[in-house]
Amino acid sequence: MSNDTTSKTLIVALSLCVACSILVSTAAVKLKPIQLQNKRLDVKKNLLLAAGLIKGSEANKKNINDAFEKIETKLIDLSTGKEVTDMDASKFDLEKADKDPKLSIKIPADDDIARIKTRSKVRPVYLVKEDGKVRQIILPFHGKGLWSTMYGFLSLAPDTKTVKGIGFYQHGETPGLGGEIENKKWQASWEGKKVLTENYRPAIDVLKGAVDSNTKNAISKIDGLSGATLTSNGVEAAVNYWVSQEGYGAFLEYFRNGGV
Repeated sequence: MSNDTTSKTLIVALSLCVACSILVSTAAVKLKPIQLQNKRLDVKKNLLLAAGLIKGSEANKKNINDAFEKIETKLIDLSTGKEVTDMDASKFDLEKADKDPKLSIKIPADDDIARIKTRSKVRPVYLVKEDGKVRQIILPFHGKGLWSTMYGFLSLAPDTKTVKGIGFYQHGETPGLGGEIENKKWQASWEGKKVLTENYRPAIDVLKGAVDSNTKNAISKIDGLSGATLTSNGVEAAVNYWVSQEGYGAFLEYFRNGGV
C-alpha cells in the first residue's frame, strides 16, 4: 500500500503537531520558575537603580541580591497607612493582588487619574536604612501611558516630599518617544524635585517642553518628553495619584508622624 495517501499524510502531520505541543508545554512548565526568578531579579535591579543603590554596570545577580538585603520590605494597608503583619511580604504578588477582586478595590472614576481602574488594598514599601535611620522610602507605582501601563519605582527622602530617584521596569511606550522614560538623563532630572507641596498635596507637573528655573513652583516641574506628551501626562498622573491620599498618602503621613 502506498505511503502517499491523504490519511497517512494527515496522521504524520497530526503526530508532529502533538509531539511539538508536548515539547513546547514541557519547556514552558520547566522554564517558568526560571522566568519568575529572572523577573523578580529584574524588579529588584530597577528598584536599586531608582534608589541609586547600585549602578547599571554593577547589576549582576550577586550584587543585586547583596544590595537588596539592606532594604527592609513592609506591606502597608493603604487605607490606614499602617503595616500589615499577618502577610508574608516575600510571597506577596503585587500584580495579582491589584487584579484580585478580594484583595483590591475599584477606584472611582473621578479619582482614577492614573487610569488603572483597580488597586490592591495592601502594597509593599521599601525602606533604605543606615545606622537604624530611614534614608529613603521607595514606592512601587504604575499608571497608563499612551500605549501601555508603566511600572516603576519612586524613591523619596525621609521628608516624604523630595525625590531621590525614579525608574521604570516595565512598559510598552514607543521607542525613542515615550520610551524615553528609561532615559537616565531624564530620570536624573527628577532628583531633588518635590512631589508634594508644603501642605502635602500632589505637586508634580510634567511640562510640554523644558522647565524654566525662574518659573513659580519650578521645584515640582519636570521637563516633558519631546514628542511624547501623552506619555509625559501619564507619568505625571501616576506619580501624583500614588503620593495622594488615594495611594500612599496615609502611609506617608503616618511615617512623618513617627509611626514607622
